[in-house]
Amino acid sequence: MTPLADLDLVLASTSRYRRELLTRLTPGFRCVAPQVDETAGADESPAALAARLAQAKARAVAATNPGALVLGSDQVADLDGRVFGKPGTVEAAQAQLRACAGRDVLFHTAICLIDARVTPWRAHAAQDTTRVRMRALDAAEIERYVAREQPLDCAGSFKSEALGIALFERIETLDPSALVGLPLIAVCRLLRECGIGVI
Repeated sequence: MTPLADLDLVLASTSRYRRELLTRLTPGFRCVAPQVDETAGADESPAALAARLAQAKARAVAATNPGALVLGSDQVADLDGRVFGKPGTVEAAQAQLRACAGRDVLFHTAICLIDARVTPWRAHAAQDTTRVRMRALDAAEIERYVAREQPLDCAGSFKSEALGIALFERIETLDPSALVGLPLIAVCRLLRECGIGVI
């Protein structure tokens, strides 16, 4: 296996959460903004949207980084088939949490790893779905949480790796890093498929 440290690894993302997660595997990578339209297609399911965007991000960055190994990722929150993106404002974050309180929310986290060292490129993909059971929340709790943590750049309006964990009854997942934004178990599997060793 080729050591990951010997390769030009590019994370097709400017997300600080994904950057922090990928650092667990290697400090040696670059981040490049993918410049991809993230608008959902008509009748596109949340899971399909996450998979399409992960692939689009990886392809966009691979096109300008020949010879690199490019990792794209996207996460979509799904409440009964309705897509919840990043709220962007305090009001939108509070509205998302009110809608999710006491309910199950699915988080579809997709990755696409493009090996641009070869022609034609080889693309490897994976997806994790994490189920989060939100506990019942009153308006005052929601307002306090959003004011304290400012989760305006997080799908679902919480940070599970921080105070957001207090909003949950339970999490059902195969990969605990997926909910934060990058399923590292799947990333390691795709790297092995490319003949690349992390350890």
